[in-house]
Amino acid sequence: MIIIKKVQSKLKPVVWILLFMAIGFNAFSQNNTYEIYALKFASLKFKFPVTFFAVGSTSKDSVQPCYIVYLLKGNNGKNILVDAGFTETPPIYNMEGFNYVRPDEMLKKINVDPASITDIILTHPHWDHIGGLDLFPNAMVWMQEQDFNYFVGTAWQNNIDSSGFNTKDVLKINKKKLDKKLQLVNGDSVEIMPGIRVFTGSKHTYESQYVLVDAGNDKVLIASDNSWLYYNLINLLPTPLTFDTNAYLQNLKRMRAMVKNVDLILPGHDPLVFSKFSKVIEDVVKIK
Repeated sequence: MIIIKKVQSKLKPVVWILLFMAIGFNAFSQNNTYEIYALKFASLKFKFPVTFFAVGSTSKDSVQPCYIVYLLKGNNGKNILVDAGFTETPPIYNMEGFNYVRPDEMLKKINVDPASITDIILTHPHWDHIGGLDLFPNAMVWMQEQDFNYFVGTAWQNNIDSSGFNTKDVLKINKKKLDKKLQLVNGDSVEIMPGIRVFTGSKHTYESQYVLVDAGNDKVLIASDNSWLYYNLINLLPTPLTFDTNAYLQNLKRMRAMVKNVDLILPGHDPLVFSKFSKVIEDVVKIK
């Protein structure tokens, strides 16, 4: 009996080592990948010339801008939104000019409970991207620290540009902070979650970010307003809505170098997204 106990005591460290090796191997061998869906929750009822959205363009075409949130469904149990959409417009806009379904209602159409959204990656705090934060009370919000500081502070000082911002959204993001549901990201090329990396530099807002997602065999880049349209990407023409036109241009080039197929760089307001990919239901497509 004493001999058996001695043998068992010698085996225990070996068993524990093997157990930890197995756990470690499984943890590192499991890739965190995501299915990606685009949900069009709003569109304008009229068209704009492409030249409105691309500096230097001579195009005669027009476009009917749409408003998109992107859903990332992870094999790790995560349900992540890139941007939160909006629930109302600032006073200078007219809600009657939009075809509109609330972003949380769009999620329900594909059987995703808004309460199951674990995270929101906020690309920038313009009203049409941040206004829906309060629809997803359980979500942790990821935002660039410099963008946050500008949005809640500097933007509201005298003679500072606060265009595209809504004071109500300042209250919403600060509530997330008070509720300990705000994670501020500091810098470029930061992996904020397994399989998800954010990048800065386009200066669409003070420090807007875009999102590179591991979708299995491919990487998908969610540009949001760091490229308004595919037209910006293909023709390397920046939008006028930026703090730094040259920085915006350089990041269009950078984004194109990150993925194999320009179609997999998903812009912020282009209805072409919904003709390039497989339809799930009306106004929802699956990217990968």
